[in-house]
Amino acid sequence: MPRVPFPPAESVPGGTGFARLSRRVRSLIVAGVLFVVLFALIFSLPVPYVVLSPGPTYNTLGADDGGRSIIKISGTTVRRTTGNLNLTTVGVNTDSVTPYQAFVGWLKGDEVVVPRASVYPPGQSQQQTDKQNTQDFVTSQDSAVTAASCELGYAKAFGVVSVLADGASAGKLRTGDALVSLDGGDASSAGKLRALLAKTKAGDTVTVTVRRNGATKEVPVTLSAAPKGQQGGRLGVSISDGCLAPFTVDLGLANQIGGPSAGLMFALGIIDKVGPRDLTKGRFIAGTGTIDPDGTVGPIGGIQLKMIAARAKGATVFLAPEDNCDDVRGNVPDGLRVVKVSTLHDAVSDLEKIEQGQAVPSC
Repeated sequence: MPRVPFPPAESVPGGTGFARLSRRVRSLIVAGVLFVVLFALIFSLPVPYVVLSPGPTYNTLGADDGGRSIIKISGTTVRRTTGNLNLTTVGVNTDSVTPYQAFVGWLKGDEVVVPRASVYPPGQSQQQTDKQNTQDFVTSQDSAVTAASCELGYAKAFGVVSVLADGASAGKLRTGDALVSLDGGDASSAGKLRALLAKTKAGDTVTVTVRRNGATKEVPVTLSAAPKGQQGGRLGVSISDGCLAPFTVDLGLANQIGGPSAGLMFALGIIDKVGPRDLTKGRFIAGTGTIDPDGTVGPIGGIQLKMIAARAKGATVFLAPEDNCDDVRGNVPDGLRVVKVSTLHDAVSDLEKIEQGQAVPSC
């Protein structure tokens, strides 16, 4: 009996359900199901990217979310302020980012998708990066205090910028103390002070000689332990060879944001609180930029997102580092005036010029 060939592209006679469909149709259905499953898997698996977005802004003249003053100054008269000097931040989505989320982020105008390694360096955990960002933030605060003190006209000297609240010198040394000696040894520079402290140990009581308000004063301090891996005792102070103001500045937010980019706005906030002039005149001013102790303003990342955050909050003037101008051009939100600055003195001068209706540099 001759063999009857199997119908190659037609339904199977007498079959039911799926089996009644032709092989071609069944193949297409199976391929379609596999494609959908594969597509779903691809779009749900994490990719090595993070999504950046406009972050919160904080008025350095006001209070944080807990009602605490962001800039707290004691030891001098604090002037009543009127407007806003807001520092700006960038929000980082630290959750696993899927291809779908990355695709949506690329399409949106107020988000930026970047490789995760550009935010969290390879070989460094997120916790280590966050710790470094916090340290950078604290360092920028110290630089802001020094730069503001110079802009306010205080003399340069090597001495105490801030005293740790739980450090060895709490209640003993003060912000603005110029260091002279430690147990009779010359302590008038960072190198000399470190050399003297290296010969001590935690628990030793040393005599620190300082110049305070024009007079020489001897202060006994019982040293605390040095960080692990380091030798000698610690005074528990931040020091600088910049300008020293005779008042104490306590800056907040270190437990909420990180990085060095708030330095400029902190320095302006200090000046506005204790200086002779009202820098804002009731206006809403925002900005960003690192700051060195000598007042030099440096570039930062994510300035496009920071301008969006500032404008959404109500800012009409934005202070941008000169070296960020390439990132600013073409990305300025409507209603926001961007002023480029390269030094703290420039920023103070430009704010005064704006109030007087004079021209100021822009990107």
